[in-house]
Amino acid sequence: MAVNTEAFLNINGQLQSKQVTLVAVSKTKPVEDIQQLYDQGQRDFGENYVQELAGKQLVLPNDIRWHFIGHLQSNKVKYIAPFVHLIHGVDSYKLLLEIDKQARKADRVIHCLLQVHVAQEETKFGFNELELMEIMDAIHKYKLLNELKNVEVAGLMGMASLTDDLDLVRKEFKYLKLLFDHCASLPWLNQFNILSMGMSSDYQVAIEEGSTLVRIGSLLFGARQ
Repeated sequence: MAVNTEAFLNINGQLQSKQVTLVAVSKTKPVEDIQQLYDQGQRDFGENYVQELAGKQLVLPNDIRWHFIGHLQSNKVKYIAPFVHLIHGVDSYKLLLEIDKQARKADRVIHCLLQVHVAQEETKFGFNELELMEIMDAIHKYKLLNELKNVEVAGLMGMASLTDDLDLVRKEFKYLKLLFDHCASLPWLNQFNILSMGMSSDYQVAIEEGSTLVRIGSLLFGARQ
């Protein structure tokens, strides 16, 4: 299936009216498909494999805002640190420190989202509520020591359960929004304004529950190969 331009225009128009950012999930898709959406005005694209992302970044327009949306290993951060726009899935303190280290080497500040586990599936990554509060306290201590200067925790990301039960999905999104609002009230977080939740199957519910960024792939590019 080729890029669904009509779906893109409809979804993008809907999201722009609500001031929600669309990240087009282009993982496993050829550069020609990404270029086609780029030509329609899309600039935010999401990838979840470091090697694939680094290869696409070399050949596609340099004003694309690349989002890393997969599970990131600490030893792979250095390959995307020079250019990545936003890392969505920070799920350990070790990873946050490595991003700061590699961002310092690249002489830039990298924005990140902390991943929160709100779904029923045990296979998904992310902090629970207690761990999230612990890492917030740790970030505060580092800021007081004038460290962690090359990483900016800009919000939270979470994925709802993979289910047709939209009441459950809504409940999980509501919970994530409560955690987000609490963290956003902490005075040491300067740019905490991104709540990334919602994908092709549940993005409309996510927007209703306060999402500011949705990750949509199959509705735009068709099913993964």
